[in-house]
Amino acid sequence: MSPELPGPLAVVLGVIDVLEDLGARYHLGGSFASAVHGVPRQTMDADIVVELDDERAARLVESLKSDFYVDAGVAADAVSRRGSFNAIHLASGFKVDFFVMGNSEFDRNELERSQLHQIVEKPARSVYVKTAEDTVLRKLQWFTDGGGVSDRQWRDVLGVILTGGDGLDRGYLREWAGRLGLGRALERALSEVDAG
Repeated sequence: MSPELPGPLAVVLGVIDVLEDLGARYHLGGSFASAVHGVPRQTMDADIVVELDDERAARLVESLKSDFYVDAGVAADAVSRRGSFNAIHLASGFKVDFFVMGNSEFDRNELERSQLHQIVEKPARSVYVKTAEDTVLRKLQWFTDGGGVSDRQWRDVLGVILTGGDGLDRGYLREWAGRLGLGRALERALSEVDAG
């Protein structure tokens, strides 16, 4: 891990190095994706969506165990049920949450649409990040599933929409929001942003 990078970023890039060495497709989501799309906020964890099978999960755990606390049994269970598991960086306490890619059409579409973003200038380093539109949709899903009470998720949604401006594909947002049962929440968010 590069010592000149800020702690959390160095941890995340180290994990991504491991995923890339394993040939595992991934993208950054959560607060890191929001920050790439213009809504920075302090966080003590990183969300990585990753395509894993049993063999790659076991190799991932083996590769991380010298620097992280990670439970091999929990990781294996997450792969079998398409759930999540985490790895805690021993030196810093920073947590990386791995979300095993699901089987839905939206899950597959989200991973296919992820884009390379340069997040370090020297030396240049790019990683795959969830698109702004998919970040909005997934955060709306978390907001809705959590009973619509998370100010943090809602602020992130509004921030990504506001920062994306005219570059945001609202047709795509509305199509998938409708298919995911998030149409009302999306329209509320768009109205709040458009109202200024």
